[in-house]
Amino acid sequence: QVQLVESGGGLVQPGGSLRLSCAASGRTFSTYNMGWFRQAPGKEREFVADISWSGGSTYYADSVKGRFTISRDNAKNTVYLQMNSLKPEDTAVYYCAARHGSRWWGTKASSDYWGQGTQVAVSS
Repeated sequence: QVQLVESGGGLVQPGGSLRLSCAASGRTFSTYNMGWFRQAPGKEREFVADISWSGGSTYYADSVKGRFTISRDNAKNTVYLQMNSLKPEDTAVYYCAARHGSRWWGTKASSDYWGQGTQVAVSS
């Protein structure tokens, strides 16, 4: 069993930055691929980024490539999402997810575990 708790959301102006964190419980965190997803009001949840269990490989949605960076610290059981050059269209609830085996690679593949989400609002 893995529990995921996101933090770091908030209100930021366009062009600003935020760093989201996702803290995981359990001693098996380092065996899970980790991902970030988001869901805007009235829209389906969409893939943002994922990272391999080792941290050696990452993948991004085209909409965030070059602006967002996913990373992980297995010693701290934490995955991060650094978000720069934020735009109003980045406004959403952001969720982290854990998955054994294959990664999402931008798809809506299932996840083994989900966090409860953290709100990000980009507005002037």
